[in-house]
Amino acid sequence: MTLNDAVVVDLSSLWAGPLCSHILTTAGARVIKVESPSRPDASRDGDRQFFDWLHAGHEFQSIEIETEAGRTELIELLEHADIVIEGSRPRALDRLGIVPSEFVEKRPGKVWVSITAYGRCGPWRNWVGFGDDAAVAGGLVDVAADGTPSFVGDAVADPLTGLLAAALVAGSVARGGGATIDLALREVARSAAHSTSVVW
Repeated sequence: MTLNDAVVVDLSSLWAGPLCSHILTTAGARVIKVESPSRPDASRDGDRQFFDWLHAGHEFQSIEIETEAGRTELIELLEHADIVIEGSRPRALDRLGIVPSEFVEKRPGKVWVSITAYGRCGPWRNWVGFGDDAAVAGGLVDVAADGTPSFVGDAVADPLTGLLAAALVAGSVARGGGATIDLALREVARSAAHSTSVVW
């Protein structure tokens, strides 16, 4: 598999995961974006131009994963994926009977990317989080002269994590795949906050 002929199934939403998919698209991958009709990507409610830019060239598939038929359809779609990108908390995947490590183990060369606020392990694994609060949790904040903290940028942990995810996917594919990549927005923000020059 190369990125130029890879099939990416993107189950993520908002910014970090879709940015990773966007970059993979520019490298030649075919991206299939999956949305639930009852819970579409919330970024559709924001800047339409930004949404269109992130998803340019992507195919869209509507699957109601809350139904048995929808779950079956999703599993069948995943069988054809070379790369899966998702942003679900562990318990959400558990309800679907999906185990990322098993997906990769049973399908040599495949890559699974999990992008969540706080990672798939540890006491915060099922917490809901977004780019701003994850950045603060990671210490990536600006401090005014009076000591008042403020955001460095709008949801800055999202683009940092999306860029890193794409780089890690590209590296894994170049080595033959077979990776489960677990990225936490908080940890990426922490790395950026504590490095004068960040090298991944």
